[in-house]
Amino acid sequence: MARKPLPPQWLDEDEQQAWRHYLHASRLLEAVMDRDLQTHGLQLTEYEIIMVLSGAPERRLRMSAIAEQVVQSRSRLSHTAGRLEKRGWVRREACVGDRRGVELVLTDAGSAAVIEMAPTHVHSVRANLVAPLSHEEFLALGRAMGAVDRGIKSKEAVDRVLTAEEQPA
Repeated sequence: MARKPLPPQWLDEDEQQAWRHYLHASRLLEAVMDRDLQTHGLQLTEYEIIMVLSGAPERRLRMSAIAEQVVQSRSRLSHTAGRLEKRGWVRREACVGDRRGVELVLTDAGSAAVIEMAPTHVHSVRANLVAPLSHEEFLALGRAMGAVDRGIKSKEAVDRVLTAEEQPA
């Protein structure tokens, strides 16, 4: 027997305003950071992947681990990785010790690209996210978004988000 859904707990006026500010500002932030990286000819989603790899041991990670970190489906990550491969910034290799898995490896050229683009990215983060906030507000934002992240992960919603694009419509 199907359970009857609970009635919605509507947002009050202050919550609605906070939600709308968050939604608008988060989309603006991503758009402006993407625009800033366009000066280097790539998108924020591409930069994020090579940045994650640059901090990984031996500059390599399983594709599934990258997909989870950058919140992309494996299919979308595969397409993005293809664009990065054409630039010579990454290569795909079978996982060491598990030939079924695939790792993405940052090449020397990719590492040099991250180093070249990092100042542009850091400037954009500082100018558009850090500077408008006090230090305490910025740290509070980090704690708040960490709580949101943990809450979503505790409900296993991340797996549903990451695989939704791979399901037939």
